Amino acid sequence: MLKPFFKKNLVLILILLLASFLRLYQISGYMEFLGDQGRDITIIKNFLQHGDLFFIGPQTSIGNMYLGPYFYYFIAPSLLLSNFNPVGPAIFIALLGVATVALIFFVAKKWFNPKVAYISAFLFAISPVAIKYSNFIWNPNIMPFFSLLFVYFFIESLKSKKYHYFTFAALAFVMVINSHYLGLALLPFVGIFWLIELIKLIKARSKNLKPYVLYTLISVFIFLASLTPQILFDIKHHGQNIKALITFFTQRETTVNIKPYKALPFIVPLFNQVNTSLIAGKNIIFGYILSIIFAVGLIFAYFKKSKKENYNFWVMFVWYLAGLISLALYKNHIYDHYFGFLFPVVFILIAVTIDKLKIFGYLILIAITVFSFLQNPFIYKPNNQLQTDNKIADLIIANSNDQEFNFSLLAKMNYDPPYRYVLSTKKAKIVDLPDKLANQLFVVCEPFQIDCNPINNPEWSIAAFGWSKIENQWQINGIKIYKLVHTADTSTSKSK
Repeated sequence: MLKPFFKKNLVLILILLLASFLRLYQISGYMEFLGDQGRDITIIKNFLQHGDLFFIGPQTSIGNMYLGPYFYYFIAPSLLLSNFNPVGPAIFIALLGVATVALIFFVAKKWFNPKVAYISAFLFAISPVAIKYSNFIWNPNIMPFFSLLFVYFFIESLKSKKYHYFTFAALAFVMVINSHYLGLALLPFVGIFWLIELIKLIKARSKNLKPYVLYTLISVFIFLASLTPQILFDIKHHGQNIKALITFFTQRETTVNIKPYKALPFIVPLFNQVNTSLIAGKNIIFGYILSIIFAVGLIFAYFKKSKKENYNFWVMFVWYLAGLISLALYKNHIYDHYFGFLFPVVFILIAVTIDKLKIFGYLILIAITVFSFLQNPFIYKPNNQLQTDNKIADLIIANSNDQEFNFSLLAKMNYDPPYRYVLSTKKAKIVDLPDKLANQLFVVCEPFQIDCNPINNPEWSIAAFGWSKIENQWQINGIKIYKLVHTADTSTSKSK
């Protein structure tokens, strides 16, 4: 029974094994564990241990807005199963990345053909950027899976007339929006196909019109109901989230344009940026060449597509184009993770192009494979951020003499939740200012673009400690740790 299954699906199994290896190998060393990750698992840990419910999710990088809370609930079981080890949720995210490979294969095979399915799944499996955003805890990292799931259920409902699929699409879209608000860029795209279908049903006076409208309303209700926690949060906090959202879209000098034609000059550069990042291994020259081939290849693929592929090709093309327009309307810098809702379509469309270009296409496939492996994350040493945090926590505990202590972090690109989380899991006697002033303060300084001078530092958590001197200092993996104790006279504030 199993032997025929493995024989029939051997290539897919090998691709999934490759994807798993590239995402799970030494994950505890390669995973990112910085401020956002420490913040998230601290919130989830408090929920699991103390029942502290949360009504909002992570804060966005701009606009002082908050996402919904479902990413936290989604991650919670993996943190519990790993006994609150941060590696557990990272493994869960990695496995979701592998599931995304499988989902890309499934959709590409159903909507196009097996060749497109194998190529798109393989390229996503080895993409350095896709791998990077598949092995650590972060809300944008779930976007590729749920964006493809959303589009799949929505389009399948239109094609099969099984409009109850709208409800599955709505649930997937809830997770998309809880991943990143850029998921809203999917709405104009699906809105076009929804409107076209509605017009067809009205013109034909179809009996399907009633269930079409009914399940649309049910899906809208599901989405609106999913906003309940955020609405409750806003009621308690005087509309903080909705005010921030309104400000973001109304005060547009540095945020977004609302006129689509303003996006036109930026579409080509963005097309190249997306392709260079996702499928060209970030090689700029190859990225330019590949973008030109991709654009010409799409035109060629349009004329070579089969009747079965026609509708699906337009779905993918409009998805990609609408996504580029949405990104082009954003005025700030576009980071790789902003492409999350476009990840699946880029790989499926490049696979369609490769398939239609035949021999030349397979030469492009080989080139993409080479450049992807040249930028594979394993060419770099593990960052060992979690291990470093553990070493620093052990050092602090060993030198705290089993006494209470305050804690502070000096860093430009990080903040202190990771250190605090690790210290709390080790039962360290850390107390927070201004609740309690201890007799010792441990200062961790990440000396990357910052001056490590804790004495008379304006950082609030140091200044609030009062007059102090450095009693001892250490260094672990380039990070400096200081132990400060109180002194009544500033003249004694000298380093050893």
